[in-house]
Amino acid sequence: MYKSLVKPLLFKLDAERAHHLVFDNLKRAARLPGTAALLRSLYHYHHPSLERRVFGLSFPNPVGLAAGFDKNAVLTDELATLGFGFVEIGTVTPRPQPGNPQPRLFRLPQDEALINRMGFNNDGAAAVAARLRLRTNHRLIIGGNIGKNKDTPNERAGDDYVAAFEALAEVVDYFVVNVSSPNTPGLRELQDKKPLISLLQQVQEQNLRRAVPRPLLLKIAPDLSDAQLDDILEIARETRLSGLVATNTTISRTGLSTPARQVDTLGAGGLSGRPLRQRATEVIAYLHRRSQGTLPIIGAGGIHSAADALEKLAAGATLVQLYTGFIYEGPALVSRINRQLAGLA
Repeated sequence: MYKSLVKPLLFKLDAERAHHLVFDNLKRAARLPGTAALLRSLYHYHHPSLERRVFGLSFPNPVGLAAGFDKNAVLTDELATLGFGFVEIGTVTPRPQPGNPQPRLFRLPQDEALINRMGFNNDGAAAVAARLRLRTNHRLIIGGNIGKNKDTPNERAGDDYVAAFEALAEVVDYFVVNVSSPNTPGLRELQDKKPLISLLQQVQEQNLRRAVPRPLLLKIAPDLSDAQLDDILEIARETRLSGLVATNTTISRTGLSTPARQVDTLGAGGLSGRPLRQRATEVIAYLHRRSQGTLPIIGAGGIHSAADALEKLAAGATLVQLYTGFIYEGPALVSRINRQLAGLA
């Protein structure tokens, strides 16, 4: 029903307007008696073989929703009914910020892709934390993806990440440090070895003061060279990271079916969806091989089918995340992946 009825209607609207419309309607529908049970019956699939124990947390299944979809933790309870094993909220910054000017989210239907330059638009860490304290489904694993405010200079970025960490530490199960978004000016410079070690050490120092430290992960770009990926692995060891998220969106526009002149008119932003599948898998495989499988990897990028998810897992991912595939394929994608995985167990 999603692909034949709902998706064509949504795709007639501006992409960001459609996103908010889905949020509003799902929130309203969830208030109706029986809706949550209906959604669970349609999309939720559980099998003991799907359970995963990763960085000290128990995941009911390995299929999660990537950061960027529910930036402000508005729909965590509702998303739990769609069968996700975990949901990553954010990117959350210490202070609220509006993000980049609209329009800033674009579809490329020919490529089953998106281009976004959202710019970490979010309600701020305090508001997101307050919202998470009110959620009712505490079985769903929640990840907190954190970043810096746009007006914070890079030399003080660590302060922002620590502030966001502190605000969310009691309400999320794991953290992801995001320095790989292409939509905040200068942010990707923090992926360089020296500033990245400093930043992660600041956050980890605060984390290890806690009675129960949270798993701390790093989200990386697909545009890194092999030498840079080797640096990432060295940094991960030095700063005692629990894992990596591979990958974020790409700044590349190569290999698209959408005419170049049309893509050029959309301007800058990160590309996600099917065109990212192969490169994301290559990055996962490289990291898994070079780390000898000792570092858990959450695989993301171009997962539009059960076969795509299996490809990421075979390459070395421990868990996978959806975003653009979820928009193009609909909520049934989650159960299709889980059923396929259970069938192979």
